[in-house]
Amino acid sequence: MTQIAIIRHGTTSWNKAGKLQGHSDIPLDDEGKLQALKLGQRLSSESWDLVYSSHLIRARQTAAIVAQELGLDSVIEDHRLGEAGGGLIEGTTEEERQAKWGASWKLLDLGMESNAAVVARGRAFLTDLLAENPGKKILLVTHGSFIRQMLDALLPAMHPTPPMKNTSITRLQFSDENWHCELFNCVIHLDNSEDTQ
Repeated sequence: MTQIAIIRHGTTSWNKAGKLQGHSDIPLDDEGKLQALKLGQRLSSESWDLVYSSHLIRARQTAAIVAQELGLDSVIEDHRLGEAGGGLIEGTTEEERQAKWGASWKLLDLGMESNAAVVARGRAFLTDLLAENPGKKILLVTHGSFIRQMLDALLPAMHPTPPMKNTSITRLQFSDENWHCELFNCVIHLDNSEDTQ
């Protein structure tokens, strides 16, 4: 049985401003770094074999902090774990999008990466990961929209998946060719946060 924990990166200034990040390479803010540290400390009592990360800096910083707390020497980057591309809407808030393109902006072709494309690269990554690391315990540090789209695809009963919290952990098990979710969107490592399971 292969165990995978999917982690959303820590907070950034754009998260707090309500701006869509997509492929924009925005670093963690100070709170995001502290969240990653608390997550790493929470996971340090467990045994993990590998840490994979999106290539974007907010995920790489989160993964590096967690890996250090786990005593792991390296983080493996993979572009397929990157956030869904936002095209022209990157760097904008919902209010700005409605002002610029109208309330039906989601129906327009604004260069956004399709759900199908996101899921296809995510599935390709997982296929390779499972083939190369059977029976291991693996952390994946990635992004909110990517995680939601993948969970909708892997576990249709969860659809629609609610928003993912920063540094939340979602634990999945892959056995007998099926995915099972044993913990969802959990942030008990953050002070004054409620655990969502």
